[in-house]
Amino acid sequence: MLRTKLYEIEKAKQDSQIANSRKEQVGSAERSEKIRTYNYPQGRITDHRIGMSIYQMENFLNGDLDEMIDNLIAADRAEKLKGEE
Repeated sequence: MLRTKLYEIEKAKQDSQIANSRKEQVGSAERSEKIRTYNYPQGRITDHRIGMSIYQMENFLNGDLDEMIDNLIAADRAEKLKGEE
């Protein structure tokens, strides 16, 4: 009986952590929760998650995504390392 109780408590803790993680990833889908802005007159693309702007829109739209992807990966790694502390 004690083992069952302890298992249920631990399971509830894990379920709560998973639910919080999913909620953070999905977000609230509000307008203020922008991911990326494409500014055609200035030829600028801004990723609001990492605060990075690229001023080569034509190259980006033609598939040259390496700079943005590298910075997103670096930001993700930094956040994961910060979470482990």
